[in-house]
Amino acid sequence: MKVALGVTGCIAAYKAIEVMRGLQKADVSVQVILTRSAAEFVTPLTFESLSAQQVITDMFRPGPNWDIQHISVAQSIQLLAVVPATANILGKFAHGIADDFLSTLYLSNPGPVLIAPAMNVEMWRHPAVRANVEILKARGHHFVDPEPGMLACGMEGNGRLATVDAIVSRILEVLRGGESLAGLKVLVTAGPTVEDIDPIRFISNRSSGKMGYAVAQIAQQRGAEVFLVSGPTSLETPSSVHFVPVRSAAQMKDAVLALYPEMDVVVKAAAVSDFRPADPSAQKVKKGNASLQLPLTQTEDILALLGRQKKSQVLVGFAAETERLMESAQKKLEEKKLDLLVANDVSHGVFGSDSSAVVVLSRSGEPVMLQKQSKLSIAAAILDMALAIRMGQKR
Repeated sequence: MKVALGVTGCIAAYKAIEVMRGLQKADVSVQVILTRSAAEFVTPLTFESLSAQQVITDMFRPGPNWDIQHISVAQSIQLLAVVPATANILGKFAHGIADDFLSTLYLSNPGPVLIAPAMNVEMWRHPAVRANVEILKARGHHFVDPEPGMLACGMEGNGRLATVDAIVSRILEVLRGGESLAGLKVLVTAGPTVEDIDPIRFISNRSSGKMGYAVAQIAQQRGAEVFLVSGPTSLETPSSVHFVPVRSAAQMKDAVLALYPEMDVVVKAAAVSDFRPADPSAQKVKKGNASLQLPLTQTEDILALLGRQKKSQVLVGFAAETERLMESAQKKLEEKKLDLLVANDVSHGVFGSDSSAVVVLSRSGEPVMLQKQSKLSIAAAILDMALAIRMGQKR
């Protein structure tokens, strides 16, 4: 395991030394990156003496640059941790400013990020800082929030760096999560399906695909081999997944059934069209000749089909409802033989949002309420529950 430890410029920078030592005791290799301001509080030599690794302080180093260091570091680590994180670095991360090694590494790093802020209490409360924190949390980054207490400026309140033990424990927890799905094959469906009326027109739904893509991203980060079957979206495909683009419900069914027998976990987050035109036209339907009625026929229920063919797979479904949420979700869970059912009320327009609030039902136990949070956080919670069911099957 290897962690990149970014240290930024505030009085709490000296505690990063203890964080590094705590990680080393857990057999985690640490690559330290000091910002220019951090080097005013702690010296590179201190970290180098204790880590036996060169500390990175500049974007450009003397001598032959045979590799692009911010890329090579990003590819070699399992986590980027920033301890302490100043208001300045939060702003850079939130808005994609890359003007030093640490901020450039952040943009190059596809893996998890943990941030432990420390600053004056009024800075921590400032609307700009709060907005930046919310942006970063919406991206799925982990935070170890500052604690209340006496600050270096003499004021008292939230802003003091969390304890070393709390930070080290959280880093180790995230790292363990990074391996939790290793060796498993995870199938995720995402986005809408599109059903053609003619070569120009179609019917579809409002799904953005963000929830399914979040599940695929987290599953990949946790070591799974991920297969993403997606209807048309505007989203960027998560790195290192097997991507299968489809258009219609029929195409999605064929793609899913072909992969299903080899899967360990299946998360059906796609919003599959329930209906399609009964007789799509091969030519554009002209306005003058068009009927005001569009005959529809039902598409095949892919989730129910998977439930009937289910063997050892952990099967997770989704239910988007506008009324009687719990009643409809419970019925779907039982009828389709699901292990988990993620239900959300879409009557208030959640489509396309980066956050949501859902209820997760299981075949045993009470429903789990996940209050409004990022879809990446919800994806992580869903995968945690699916893995627990998987581990229970193996006992």
